[in-house]
Amino acid sequence: MKSGFIKITRFMEGLTVLKPDYYLNRGKKTISDLLDKNIPFDFLSNLCGDIYQGGIFKRVFVNKVDFAFKYITASDMVKIAPLDTSKNISKKYTPWIERMKLKEGQILISCAGTVGNVAYVNNSFSGCIGSQEIIRVESSAISSGYLYAYLSSLTVNEYIQSMVYGAVIPRISPSELGRLPILIPSEHKQNEINRLIVDSSNLKYQSSLSIEKAISLFESKISKNNTQLGFQTGGVSSQTIDSFHKRLDGQYQLLWKSLSKEENSDLQYDKISSYASSIFVGGRGKRIYVEKGIPFLSSSEMMVYNSKRNCKNVSTKTNGLDSMLVNSKDILISRSGTVGNTILVGNDLNQTAVSEHALRLVIDPAKISPNYVFCFLRTKYGIRSMEASSFGSVIITLNEDLIGNINMPILSKSDQQKISELIEDYVLKLDQSIIKENQAIDLVEKEIEEWQK
Repeated sequence: MKSGFIKITRFMEGLTVLKPDYYLNRGKKTISDLLDKNIPFDFLSNLCGDIYQGGIFKRVFVNKVDFAFKYITASDMVKIAPLDTSKNISKKYTPWIERMKLKEGQILISCAGTVGNVAYVNNSFSGCIGSQEIIRVESSAISSGYLYAYLSSLTVNEYIQSMVYGAVIPRISPSELGRLPILIPSEHKQNEINRLIVDSSNLKYQSSLSIEKAISLFESKISKNNTQLGFQTGGVSSQTIDSFHKRLDGQYQLLWKSLSKEENSDLQYDKISSYASSIFVGGRGKRIYVEKGIPFLSSSEMMVYNSKRNCKNVSTKTNGLDSMLVNSKDILISRSGTVGNTILVGNDLNQTAVSEHALRLVIDPAKISPNYVFCFLRTKYGIRSMEASSFGSVIITLNEDLIGNINMPILSKSDQQKISELIEDYVLKLDQSIIKENQAIDLVEKEIEEWQK
């Protein structure tokens, strides 16, 4: 809730609006005060070669990759790996292809629902089709790296919220966003910030290559997974039903039957539980949110790149906080709603509090590398194994026993080492990428603070 006094003359600013978020917005006040000080600035529309929103059309999704583009939504674009959750959209029925394609160096801004999320397009998802709920910004008169860091800063993001309209679905249009004032620092400072963002983007792309190589190597050593979800029929023996958990649901039994048939007879398969030192669900209970505390992530936020930047914080006095904190090399798996989203905790997320909707899998490194287990769970076979294990007719759920019961193929020591090294490189470069991005955004915030003095 916001309250305060405003002068009646402020109702003459642009459109006549009667909402507190417009007049009592901290970011808007900060930047407006700086404009009164004659800090160099220009409007976003004047600094862009183009600023536009994708067209609206009927989307036709397909299964065959050969006849499709990857389709990136506003929620996909901010994730560590945007392609992991993207759908395949038909090449034949997608209009304005060149206009809809995302291009390297573009800045993307979510413009409907959750407004103001920002992403920087790198090689990992350039060429994909972007949603119509993403505004594309192509910088021309100012470096794209500086502009991205500026738009990602807290002060500017708050200003953008003052421009949002819509009582049911919040929105912002390209023309409205184009009126955003862009404060312009010295050329030296711009170049420094731009270099950090470009380096960060390159590191993020290199990290994506490392995990792709690791997953590709793993999948080349096991059978190609063809197990399909959805409606299917088949026979299951009573002995199978009487085994683990004595489950009668056909989806579970038929999927596991299909997965069992795909096991490579030349490989050893062991239960994940035999390599885990613990599998558990984090602490539940009332969370006390504070301005400064321990960063707290939901199971969906943990999949977001640089997720701690704008997350909530919980008090250090929160009951059960110890069981909410995660440690480096913990494997986190979303266990309710959308199941099977998996991350490996690196230095960036070490000692971060994570929701109980993320199951913790702690691997004993003396038995096997946590990197190897994480990579297995990211293969098609690993993902299908988690999906096959889930239960629930309303809220799909995974629990500790079901994760521990998954059969994991054990590759040769040399293959395990290669996979572990690639995953280690992935985590290291991802952490380095986040560090550089945060340095760039912090430089923007510090510049704004200096201008206020």
